[in-house]
Amino acid sequence: MKKLLIGCFALMFIVACSEQAPEESPAVEAAPAESPEAFVARVNEELKELNRERGAAGWVRATYIIGDTAILSSLANERYAKWHGETVEQALAYDDMDLAPETRRAIDLLKLGTSLPAPKDAAKRRELTQIATEMTGIYGAGKYCRSDNDCISGPELEQMMRDVRDYDSLLELWTGWREISVPMRDKFERYVELANEGAATLGYDNLGEMWRAGFDMSPAEFRTETNRLWDQVKPLYDELHCHVRGQLGEIYGTDKVPQDGPIPAHILGNMWAQEWASLYDLLEPYPGVSDLDVDSTLRTKNYSPQEMVRSAESFYVSLGMPRLPDTFWERSQFSKPQDREVVCHASAWGLDGGNDLRIKMCINQTYDELRVIYHELGHNYYQGAYKDQPPLFQGGAHGGFHEAIGDTVVLSMTPGYLAEIGLIGEAGQNDQAVINRQMQMALDSIAFLPFGKLIDEWRWAVFAGEVAPEDYNKSWWEMRTRYQGIAPAVDRTEADFDPGAKYHVPGNVSYTRYFLARILQFQFHRSLCELAGHEGELHACSIFGNEDAGARFYAMLETGQSEPWQDTLEKLTGTREMDASAIIDYFAPLMAYLKEQNAGRTCGW
Repeated sequence: MKKLLIGCFALMFIVACSEQAPEESPAVEAAPAESPEAFVARVNEELKELNRERGAAGWVRATYIIGDTAILSSLANERYAKWHGETVEQALAYDDMDLAPETRRAIDLLKLGTSLPAPKDAAKRRELTQIATEMTGIYGAGKYCRSDNDCISGPELEQMMRDVRDYDSLLELWTGWREISVPMRDKFERYVELANEGAATLGYDNLGEMWRAGFDMSPAEFRTETNRLWDQVKPLYDELHCHVRGQLGEIYGTDKVPQDGPIPAHILGNMWAQEWASLYDLLEPYPGVSDLDVDSTLRTKNYSPQEMVRSAESFYVSLGMPRLPDTFWERSQFSKPQDREVVCHASAWGLDGGNDLRIKMCINQTYDELRVIYHELGHNYYQGAYKDQPPLFQGGAHGGFHEAIGDTVVLSMTPGYLAEIGLIGEAGQNDQAVINRQMQMALDSIAFLPFGKLIDEWRWAVFAGEVAPEDYNKSWWEMRTRYQGIAPAVDRTEADFDPGAKYHVPGNVSYTRYFLARILQFQFHRSLCELAGHEGELHACSIFGNEDAGARFYAMLETGQSEPWQDTLEKLTGTREMDASAIIDYFAPLMAYLKEQNAGRTCGW
């Protein structure tokens, strides 16, 4: 708390000074200019307007990448950063007060109301927002150019990484994309310095500590919690990794895929090896059994991007949730425009306090993209559900909740559901069909888990100074090998900056939420299936059309961030602890299959 020495001259208009006054006046705490409740009310009103401006500027920047929109976005973010810094400084006056729980929570959330805290110095604040804008611009406009007339955009490269099967061609695409992040390296180093300085103004040692503080537990406790959850699911990942490596060794040769080491990072069907679902055609356990070839249906029936989104909307509506507003369909970006550069990375926007919902995507006719749409609408429905909360409480119970909502719905996209809406034929549920479906899902959800954890583990180490700038790339690949069991097939040096080739790093988006979401989605799913009265194995449950489960689900969404996540979790699941055991239960059939397949193999790396 700031202290203020008040001398006689400061009180001359109130009382006369005594000739017997002591040599030093007693220290007196500065009284806040307004009551805590009035302060929070004012902050909510100001935040409402700032969020409207910043959201609009951010949307234009993401959907129209030119120099002018960079200026507008940078200025809006700079204005917010200035307001946030000044307002947080005012909030410090209430630190030692005994406040009502709701008021204390609002003030604490205010301090965490930015993922990119700015330094107090105006010039540094401007520099930080400009760097952040420049890095996302570099990423959004990034292309791999084989020649002046042969350039491939990021989304096109991502699709090619899914489709191409030639080892050397994949390596060319993989290394080509990583050229776009090299110019970010110096900018990122400076961004770390400035963001850490901003975090220090809020009382945190570094930005990583500040990010971990936003989970209703201490940063150290949260780190322990993520390690506990990873330990719960690691045995399943290890079995999956062993089997995938064995199969890829048969396809590409064990000289290229050694059976006692990490898997080459470029052959897993994804630009970042974060999800391996596009390898399913190579790994399908029982070929042709209950084929879930949704891609063919989408192409054959020529689903438009809007029709794919309508399919997702219909699921949420079947749970008793409202339809999306007309403005959603008028203002969203569903396809990549031909006349300008945009950020195609899928995102959901709750502009104007959740009254203006939109998604931003460049949708392709694939099952993977369809699931992304179902996921993104989960964000939109969450944003719409808590829009009546004060701005300081307009957020997920924690970041993982926001990501888990749509992921939970994706778990209900069972073969029975897909058949019911005409995206596949009648799908049998014999044991082989179950294994096929679980393999397809595991290549997505389970393969993702270590990647979801390590992105922030790396950044936490960078922010804390445990990784020096001269070791950025070295530490990146050490961590990816340790957690994922993958490695680059060609030498990577400190002339490269491979972390920047993943959007969330230059985009300053904390990633642990995605790891937690993959845990929570199964925990939520199990609870919702119980509410829906499902009997039988968990993997066969779809809550489609069940308004009882939907009402409980939506009630959780409406609370937003108004209470600790443990309270919110308990209302839906009956427990106050995140629990990955639902994942193990869900994938029990696949785990048994993998153990059989891996008999005689050398697992690990």
